[in-house]
Amino acid sequence: MKKFSDVLLKIFGVGVTLCLFAGGIAVLGFIVAMFIGGETATEICIFIHKTYFPWVITFTSVFVGFGLIGMYLNKMKSLSISLAEDK
Repeated sequence: MKKFSDVLLKIFGVGVTLCLFAGGIAVLGFIVAMFIGGETATEICIFIHKTYFPWVITFTSVFVGFGLIGMYLNKMKSLSISLAEDK
């Protein structure tokens, strides 16, 4: 079970990294649209907002699910508060 949870955590790490890069691409798209201006800029922004963002949000949610399952299988308690003496 340890190997399986390690694989899930690696998938989570790679997925979150890819989603961060995807967010950066969206920012670059908005910056390019700002410099282009006009109807083309409007189309770029609408594409990013209506098509690109839903895919990025979906993939991010899936990768977070992998991470939560991996943490659960590893019995990690990263979201709970614990004292240093408990470790």
